[in-house]
Amino acid sequence: MDKFMLVFHSPYSQETAFMEMSPEAMQAEIQKWNTWIGGIAAQGKLIGTDALAPVGKTMTKGGQVITDGPFTEGKEIVGGYMLLTAASLDEAVELAKGCPMFDSDGTVEVRPIINFE
Repeated sequence: MDKFMLVFHSPYSQETAFMEMSPEAMQAEIQKWNTWIGGIAAQGKLIGTDALAPVGKTMTKGGQVITDGPFTEGKEIVGGYMLLTAASLDEAVELAKGCPMFDSDGTVEVRPIINFE
């Protein structure tokens, strides 16, 4: 089995809309994710997953320049990631197809992890 990373990109407007949801709507959204992630975990393919905060720092020039980010003028934000195992890139893509990110016009980037050993 190979390892893959799914990177969840959402429109910046959707990320801020999530923060403004009612507690009931937020719980329903979280439940959709838990159901999808649980299905991958039940297959023994989940390595780990986390959401990312919509704030952080961007470093450039060898770490000498540090700016706030991500930037609100950006069109999308990376909201989280998942590490999983799959037999092939095609299988990883199939597992990604049920992602709730697609319900909000988001995208999922599926990338093989390179093993340097």
